[in-house]
Amino acid sequence: MQTQLAPRYQGTPDGLTAEAILRKCVHCGFCTATCPTYQLLGDELDGPRGRIYLMKQVLEGHTPTRKTQAHLDRCLTCRNCESTCPSGVQYGHLLDIGRKLVDAQVPRPAGERALRWALKEGLTSPLFAPAMAVGQQVRALLPQSLKNKVPARQPAGVWPTREHARKVLVLAGCVQPAMSPNINAATARVFDAAGIQCVTAAKAGCCGAVKFHLNDQEGGMAQMRANIDAWWPHIDAAADQGGVEGIVINASGCGVTVKDYGHLLRDDPAYAAKAKRISELTQDVSEWLPELSTRLRERVKPAARRIAFHPPCSLQHGMKLRGGVEKYMTELGFNVRTTGCEAHLCCGSAGTYSVLNPDLSYQLRDRKLGHLASTFGAETTDQIASANIGCITHLQSGTSTPVRHWIEVLDEALV
Repeated sequence: MQTQLAPRYQGTPDGLTAEAILRKCVHCGFCTATCPTYQLLGDELDGPRGRIYLMKQVLEGHTPTRKTQAHLDRCLTCRNCESTCPSGVQYGHLLDIGRKLVDAQVPRPAGERALRWALKEGLTSPLFAPAMAVGQQVRALLPQSLKNKVPARQPAGVWPTREHARKVLVLAGCVQPAMSPNINAATARVFDAAGIQCVTAAKAGCCGAVKFHLNDQEGGMAQMRANIDAWWPHIDAAADQGGVEGIVINASGCGVTVKDYGHLLRDDPAYAAKAKRISELTQDVSEWLPELSTRLRERVKPAARRIAFHPPCSLQHGMKLRGGVEKYMTELGFNVRTTGCEAHLCCGSAGTYSVLNPDLSYQLRDRKLGHLASTFGAETTDQIASANIGCITHLQSGTSTPVRHWIEVLDEALV
């Protein structure tokens, strides 16, 4: 797609990146067939191709409007379109640029600004954990809209204390330790059973995704730099001095961001090389399943449950990791299936999307839950498994069927 950049964008990092991405788009429209918002709304401007045209116009100097902003806001950033695109258009990177340029020119109403500020500052704040604890104490009294965002309290179990020669870093994350602490503890227990020690860096916090995708890109990148600083002593140390083999992420929404550090900080002379190294060392926990399944095969005794697996968009589209969880969990004896209908579509969680766009979000949630419930045909789905805290919490708000991280299911089966 030929683009004539406006003078103010010519030669800039954003302009050059956007132009290169736009030139790959051939306007074929394959992306619209797998776009969740286009499926719901049927509006060309609420699909990737239409949004690409809107961003192209802005880059060529057209003045964006609130309508432009709304169409970009309604994108889930699920990146399903990237999986579908035959030309390899990096739509997610283009959208980051487009939203930044539009927001710089289109002021948001005070209410929107306040909500977005509360989300980006509140979710990543040290005060989030005590606030969540209070919410869980009074959960029964909360209105349904808030109850949906406050999962019932769950015990985390014991974090293993054994020392192992092999070590990996684990990102605790910002909301996961408060909302579902057992996911991190279960990850540590599974790796411990395989003879690998999970360690955390005390000063590592939010991966940066929340702020970055709420268009506080500088704030998000500051968090990325802070994580790199916290991790680097572990990365730089030799194995016999406590060095780690890599970074394991058990929230796919965080994983897709950390794997992108190298791209996002590529123009930062102080951090570009380190960010690239961090991205190279980062793996979703499912990428360890080939080794874990071999080491744990004799120790896994699965319960007889029918488990429907929901692969988050950040896993299957963002990181392009498909089929691994199902393959290795099945080999370990679990009865795991992915739904045969619309497994590629987003569940509607998408980070803060379910707060900012609740109507669309809950439509997608209920549509996804319907498919998950029928995964085993006439037989009941006993449990839903996923790989991202946002998806897990969002799906659980609409069903009585237990929704858990697959690593918890594996941990529970260890004997």
